Amino acid sequence: MDRKIRPSFSLVTGIVCFILLTILDQLTKELAVLRLKNQAPVILVQDVFQLYYLENHGAAFGILQGKQIVFVIITVVILAVIIFFYARIPFVKKYRAIRVFLVMISAGAIGNFIDRITQGYVVDFFYFNLIDFPIFNVADIYVTCATILLVLTVLFQLKDDDISEILQSVRSRKINTN
Repeated sequence: MDRKIRPSFSLVTGIVCFILLTILDQLTKELAVLRLKNQAPVILVQDVFQLYYLENHGAAFGILQGKQIVFVIITVVILAVIIFFYARIPFVKKYRAIRVFLVMISAGAIGNFIDRITQGYVVDFFYFNLIDFPIFNVADIYVTCATILLVLTVLFQLKDDDISEILQSVRSRKINTN
């Protein structure tokens, strides 16, 4: 039997981490604006990695340029789904990593959402020119890493019984308090 976690503690911890991660994202973007905007790129590793200011009016790889309303709707839907799952996943230690990943995805989504709502674009500044990878930011790191780790956790760490327990909790009509 897995050790239970107090739901109130988990919720407060999740909210505090969400706020801290969002603040970190916004601070790094503000630094990028102050230090990189209208400046030459800052080379950190020659021909490999640099800080390069970009105002991204679309999504990764430049798709959906100028379609901010689409991003707003997608973000709201994703956050609603995450909150729904977070509140219904059993509050036991073995599911803690899933909660962490959901908080990271939420913080990343809100970080970019804030930019889109306040500025009409997302500030990006990390650029791996060695592989010509799209320019990205801290919020993108949260979303990408947490999504990959969440998928790996579901595929390789959780057992069939764990997945059944989560799905049963999600299907219930009430928020999980045990």
